[in-house]
Amino acid sequence: MDLEGILLDRFEGTLEKIRYYSEESSYLVGSLRCPDGRVITLIGNFPPMREGESLVVKGEWQVHSRYGKQLAVDQWERLVPATIAGLKGYLSSGLIKGIGPVTADKIVGQFGLDTLQVLEHDPQRLQDVEGIGAKKAASIIQSYSQYKDVQNVLVFLQGYGVGVGQAMRLYRRYGPETINQVKENPYRMAEDVFGIGFKTADNIARKLGLPDDAPERIQAAITYSLSKAAEQGHVYLPREELFGKVIELTGADENSLQAGFFISQLEQMIKTKRLFCEERGEDKVVYYAPFYQAEKGAARLIARLSKLARQYSALEIAGVLGAVKDDYSHLTEEQLQVIEHALHNGVLVVTGGPGTGKTTTIKALLSTFQLTRQKVVLAAPTGRAAKRVTEATGKEAYTIHRFLEYSYTEGEGFRFQRNEENPVDAGVVIIDEASMVDLMLMYNLLKALPAGCRLVMVGDVDQLPSVGAGNVLKDLINAGNITCFRLNHIFRQARESMIIVNAHRVNQGEMPYLNVKKKDFFFMHEEDPEEAARLVVELCQQRLPNYGPFDPLLDIQVLTPMRKTAAGVERLNVLLQEALNPRKQGRIETSARGTTFRLGDKVMQIRNNYTKEVFNGDIGLITAIDTEESELVVTFRDLLQPRPVAYDFSELDELVLSYAVSVHKSQGSEYPVIVMPVLTQHYMLLQRNLLYTGITRARKLAVLVGSKKALAIAVKNNKAEERYSFLDGRLRAGEVD
Repeated sequence: MDLEGILLDRFEGTLEKIRYYSEESSYLVGSLRCPDGRVITLIGNFPPMREGESLVVKGEWQVHSRYGKQLAVDQWERLVPATIAGLKGYLSSGLIKGIGPVTADKIVGQFGLDTLQVLEHDPQRLQDVEGIGAKKAASIIQSYSQYKDVQNVLVFLQGYGVGVGQAMRLYRRYGPETINQVKENPYRMAEDVFGIGFKTADNIARKLGLPDDAPERIQAAITYSLSKAAEQGHVYLPREELFGKVIELTGADENSLQAGFFISQLEQMIKTKRLFCEERGEDKVVYYAPFYQAEKGAARLIARLSKLARQYSALEIAGVLGAVKDDYSHLTEEQLQVIEHALHNGVLVVTGGPGTGKTTTIKALLSTFQLTRQKVVLAAPTGRAAKRVTEATGKEAYTIHRFLEYSYTEGEGFRFQRNEENPVDAGVVIIDEASMVDLMLMYNLLKALPAGCRLVMVGDVDQLPSVGAGNVLKDLINAGNITCFRLNHIFRQARESMIIVNAHRVNQGEMPYLNVKKKDFFFMHEEDPEEAARLVVELCQQRLPNYGPFDPLLDIQVLTPMRKTAAGVERLNVLLQEALNPRKQGRIETSARGTTFRLGDKVMQIRNNYTKEVFNGDIGLITAIDTEESELVVTFRDLLQPRPVAYDFSELDELVLSYAVSVHKSQGSEYPVIVMPVLTQHYMLLQRNLLYTGITRARKLAVLVGSKKALAIAVKNNKAEERYSFLDGRLRAGEVD
């Protein structure tokens, strides 16, 4: 047996059949035909392969109870193809940009078995091939060179259990230096690269020989724990809670990772100003440096704005108010108070639910400050929110990033060009959808406002808080020393909408009206999750388009509380894609991470990409797929102007299907129609503010599918998850340093 193991652990051959492959996990089951005619079954992690490729594999034999003898591959290497067919398959595998099946046929037809020698040593001869000019040849040469680098990275990282998707993200971050960077400090990966966690970095570090109690390991666990907490909305963590998370991450117990050693690493990081620690009552809390500086800086700058705003005389204020009353005769007393206090205060907060006149108030504020000859800038956190307020007010609104000129600077990377040294040109800045503004964005906005500028924050504090860390709007209101107004009056026209009436009922802890004969709000009873999912698909595919008419892609948006479960985001996207944009002959598609992307699909960006100027939550349609160039184009309609954005196939981990999205991802958006499953299966996330946020996303029609019991759970559950944030405390304390 030992002799057989030594002789049979290495094989060369041709990948004859791929029986199964997962883009997400990179797991492959296939058949390898050896030169002697023997066929063996392979299992293991591989990059995207094509049948016909030549491979060398090494592994150990396993016997599966159902599938028999299999070689579990630990290491693999592509061999230079030795046949015309193999060369064509190798070149058109999709990993060399610019070479698809058609171009591969032409290149191999021109150079035959010398093709790879030409690519390696005389690539300019590619221009001899019909249809390949200088520009395309240069693109292929660059891609082929990069492909070889990628192959080296994949081979190196496979020994450390790093999947293909993660390896590609590392390569996009570090390029040809990937292997050196990983060897030098594997823990950097967890901080630098989206989708690489502590466990992956730790696994590599341990295999490279770092001991369990290495200072680098504990410090990486600390920073990773704080970063993950920030993703959940927390600005800091109590020290004891942080200690517990480090223990959980490292697999240590309190004896092997003694508190003293943990404290010593904390103190070292505090000494180098990577972390900051504060006494908070009887506890100590720990901040990651950027969030500490942002929270203290935001409090300081808000205090400055509050004190330095220009003061108008009583006569000036009376004149402006009189003119505004003439132009806006329907303003309520609440709204008039907002206008008056906007003239008195440097920082003002306006909150209120749907139908309470927030947009009208913004329009009146614009007129007010135009009368005082102030330059007014209107902005919002996202492109879709800016687009919405532009349409509502008639004045162009900016995204906050665009307003602050976020762009690339050589040697400094991406940063806000507007800051304390280079402030914006504005006398008044009005921010709409302020509930979406997180702490870091707020701090960068405040740094760019000149002394004397007024800031008005308008939003619905009862919606879900920002996706990023902090709870800015709520903290401003809770501080107690910032002038705040809550608009409570629901206008008559708004009271005729059951969407608005029911949103307010939910927000007040009351069950929504479910059986009122109105045409904009429906509840469809279905307790079984599978049947509820089927009903959601039927509504989107047939019933609502016939009722509206509503376009299934452009007008209808499915919102759901959870990602998993039978009626969660992931399952509904598969079902809705199958119903609304099924596979058919001639419809181009490609796959990435287990997801099929098809021409015409509705997709969403899931992380900020400043190079492409698309952001987390932006939704668009796939309008082109080029398999020759390994490129996919999404036209985003939620931006200020519809705009096509190109993605290399290696970048598709930034996109997900968006026929269904989470309620959290829908913040700042409005849709003509929302369909929302509300089931007891979602009990972990059935909260009042989530249900309220979902309902208020609908402009013309809201349809809830589920059970009254699930609705009641959500309405009664007003215990929104608390975030660790102290901006309100700093504002109350009047911190100015």
